[in-house]
Amino acid sequence: MTETPAKPAEPEVSGSGSAKAAISDFGIDTTSMSTGEAVRDYFSRLRAGQLGSLPALLGLIVLVVVFAGMSDVFLSLNNIANLLAQGAGQTIIAMGIVFVLLIGEIDLAAGTASGVTAAVMAMHYVENGNLLGGMGSTVFYVFVTVLGIGAALAIFLRIWAGAVLSVVAIVIALLGIAANPWVEMLLALCVGAAIGSITGFLVSKIGMPSFVVTLALFLAWQGVILQFIGDGGVLGISSSSVLDKVANGNLSTFGSWLLFFLGAGGFAAVTLGRHFTRLKRGLVTQPTPLVLFKVGGIAALAAVATYLLTLNRAPSPTIVISGVPYVVPIVLVLLTIGTYVLNRTRYGRHIYAVGGNAEAARRAGINVTKIRASVFVVSSSVAAVGAIVYSSKVGSVDPQAGGLNTLLFAVGAAVIGGTSLFGGKGRVFDAVIGGTVLAVVANGLGLLKQPAAVVSIVTGLVLLLAATVDALSRRRAAASPR
Repeated sequence: MTETPAKPAEPEVSGSGSAKAAISDFGIDTTSMSTGEAVRDYFSRLRAGQLGSLPALLGLIVLVVVFAGMSDVFLSLNNIANLLAQGAGQTIIAMGIVFVLLIGEIDLAAGTASGVTAAVMAMHYVENGNLLGGMGSTVFYVFVTVLGIGAALAIFLRIWAGAVLSVVAIVIALLGIAANPWVEMLLALCVGAAIGSITGFLVSKIGMPSFVVTLALFLAWQGVILQFIGDGGVLGISSSSVLDKVANGNLSTFGSWLLFFLGAGGFAAVTLGRHFTRLKRGLVTQPTPLVLFKVGGIAALAAVATYLLTLNRAPSPTIVISGVPYVVPIVLVLLTIGTYVLNRTRYGRHIYAVGGNAEAARRAGINVTKIRASVFVVSSSVAAVGAIVYSSKVGSVDPQAGGLNTLLFAVGAAVIGGTSLFGGKGRVFDAVIGGTVLAVVANGLGLLKQPAAVVSIVTGLVLLLAATVDALSRRRAAASPR
């Protein structure tokens, strides 16, 4: 019997299912397909239910057109810059939640966990590093013990990054390092990692449903925030120039264009380099004209946005406010790291594998327990970054930090952008698109002076529509012939 020759390596894709189903945009399953054939193949996959973030993008365009027509202020440079900063916090939290959703779990505690990190950060700044004095001895030692438990559980699960960050938080707390904005931000990130380690252990090792665990922790962390700050209390951080500028500062004109060249140039270099390398090796890739069109289109949009944001957008001619907001490079860095991790690392492929079929992943030799625990560490750590951003925007931390609609909007952003609640399908980019949609809804309705009730109703309907599209597309994809 003649032995069947081995198939060439499948392309690295983010998701589950066949290679053809997983390649995004105008991806094709043969290098000989023409551009026209690739376009037709793309639309055939859309009809099969493989929609990705297309509904969210179309919805975003419709919202922008509607609000631009109803408000003269909506497309003003000042409002666009404010919109970017207003939605950045919840968008960043959503980027971390994507990792949890990809394995078919949920993190309802991400919002209040971010509030805990924000409260610790603010207390460290206000008390000049003396957390013992700010919390009181009993609360302080319980806090350090919880950090120690997080470190121990991370070591037990062999999540070394979580263990190291948890230990760093303990060191900062015990040494009473003087107030420094960079130390405060590092402390918030480390506390987030410790919280994620505890959550991950309860879900992955104990086997408790993530919905129950994170709902319980949502309530618990809310109580912790209240304990740290006090009922009706506020911890201000706006007096710190660095902490204030995280969400309210802007790059210089030179820095803005440098960001453009680094971002657009880096994207072009990576995309084109990868494309031509795959062509040279005869591997699966997109048609060259489509790759060039995508790179050129993104570069053109980035150039126009950079130019507009470097113009003076201050309402008064005597004041100069210009430059790309700092939150933009923060989101771009997180987006780049998250996309690279999910698409180009073994860890990322294991996340998609567990989300697609946990039992099959286990039989393939993947440490499912570790993967399931680690995504909660990622979620809580990234939520801490979101806490830094939204705390900077308002200039203070109060007992409602991370509560109210923060979590709902963060989960909604991920789902609206195209990440599936059923696991195995989604990208970090989905959270950015979904977060932008929610930010546009809140900003546009605010400009139209609509009450909070209307904002909540519209946001809920948008999320319901996104969930419906996800369910219908999955049903259609399952019914389509392979």
